[in-house]
Amino acid sequence: MNNISKTARNTRIYRRIHKVISITFVVFLLIIGVTAILLAWKKEMKLIPKTQSTKVDNPGDWIRLEQMIVIGQTFMRDSIGKSDLIDRVDVRPDKGIAKIVFKKHFTEIQIDGFSGEVLSIKQRNSDLVEKIHDGSILDFLMETDSESSKIIYSTLTSLGLIFLCITGFYLWYNPRKMKRLKKKPEM
Repeated sequence: MNNISKTARNTRIYRRIHKVISITFVVFLLIIGVTAILLAWKKEMKLIPKTQSTKVDNPGDWIRLEQMIVIGQTFMRDSIGKSDLIDRVDVRPDKGIAKIVFKKHFTEIQIDGFSGEVLSIKQRNSDLVEKIHDGSILDFLMETDSESSKIIYSTLTSLGLIFLCITGFYLWYNPRKMKRLKKKPEM
């Protein structure tokens, strides 16, 4: 079998692989692409709540962090009626506030670090988009602390993308190679 025939055969194989992977992963790659755009533009699209600010004096004058956590949990449980299980607390000394983000929903409460007043209660849509983007939305919906869905989703879609890049390169390169081989005089 000459070089042109081998290259043509390999190109047909790459084309079949490329087609199967493309069809299999098109939805996942679209989800990753769209959510990546949303995450890049999250502030401009207002997917993340605007950070409030209050007087920014000496952080030593703040109420204790534990008090802010109790205020946030109590407000979430009693006034909003949602789970008060905390995922994280983001302290912003330059703004004079602490943001409390909850584990079982995408709500954020911003609390004044000096008075303990609740300044804002907003939905963190960027956290939802991020969970869809990395596949951890399945772990969230199944209420598990495991990241197995995220790992499987990310690994499979990444491997699919890598194979698409490799087969796509050969689908571009091999026709040029065959054209070059046809022009070359045979010996």
